[in-house]
Order: sequence, then structure tokens, then C-alpha cells
Amino acid sequence: MQAYFYIKALHLIFVVTWFAGLFYIPRLFIYHIEAADKASPEKEILTAQLKLMTKRLWNIITWPSAVLCTLFALTLLHLNPGLLGMPWMQVKLVFVALLWVYHIKCHLIVKELQNDEIKYTSRFMRVFNEGTTLILFAVIFLVILKSAVNWIYGVVGIFVLGILLMLGIKLYKRIRDKNPNA
Repeated sequence: MQAYFYIKALHLIFVVTWFAGLFYIPRLFIYHIEAADKASPEKEILTAQLKLMTKRLWNIITWPSAVLCTLFALTLLHLNPGLLGMPWMQVKLVFVALLWVYHIKCHLIVKELQNDEIKYTSRFMRVFNEGTTLILFAVIFLVILKSAVNWIYGVVGIFVLGILLMLGIKLYKRIRDKNPNA
């Protein structure tokens, strides 16, 4: 059925735009948190601009992409219900559920920052930012390899990737501490 491939293409397009939003929104969180430490009037100017950028990214790109990605995915599963019986798909859906948890957490942080509530450090946000990367790696490997057995190797690889990302964040912090303009 040709329609299936159009729906699959639309699903993938909205996967990309959803992830784009989830990759960028924590960066805006970091900038917003760091702007709060600036002196006036820089603090107010940056905060107002970052609130606007966050609101537009979240409401115009990220939320619609998440909803459309999910609707197209559900349509694909409806058209091909046999996928639900495949172990790799079941594991993938667990990661998709984790992605939705991450998305909802981002939504709560967006609301807090829009109300000038800062509950996290920029360092925490740098680590939090890597959650999307780990989920993306897991989902892509599952979809491409279509193996729930080999996903164990993938999970080990994801943890190694996570450790490398954390080490990279620490290294970047040291560089920034030595040279604030880096």
C-alpha cells in the first residue's frame, strides 16, 4: 500500500523535527539560567528574548512535532499491527515512552522558566541535555538492527556513550572556567 510509505515518511519528518526541538530546548534552558546571573539591564534583555525563543520553539515546533510524530506512528502500527509482536519494536516503544517522559519534563521546565522560577543549575541542564541523545541512539540502533537480543549490546554502548558525554561536559566546564569566552 503506497499510503503506508507516505505516512512513514511523514512520521520520520516529525521524528526529526521533534528531536530538533528536544535537542535545542535544553540549550535555551542553559542560556536562560545563566542569564539570571547577569547584571541589569543585560539580565532583563536576555531573559525576555530567551522566554520568547523558548515559547516559540516549544509551542510552534516541538509540541506539534511530538503530536504529529506520535499520530503517524500510531497510524503505522494500526496499518501494520504485526510490528507490535516484534521484540525490537516493544523495546523501541519503551524508549519512546521515555522520550515522552523527557518531553513532559521539558514542558514543566519551560513553564517554570516562563514564570522566572529557576530550580536547576546550568550544569544540571548540560547533563539533562544528553537524555535526548541517548534515546535517539537507542531508537536508531533498534530500528536499523531490528534485534531485541543485540539491544543489550546497544544499551551497554549507550551507557559508554553517556559516560563519554559526561566526561566531555566536565572537560568543557574546565575549558570554560579557564577561558570564559570559550
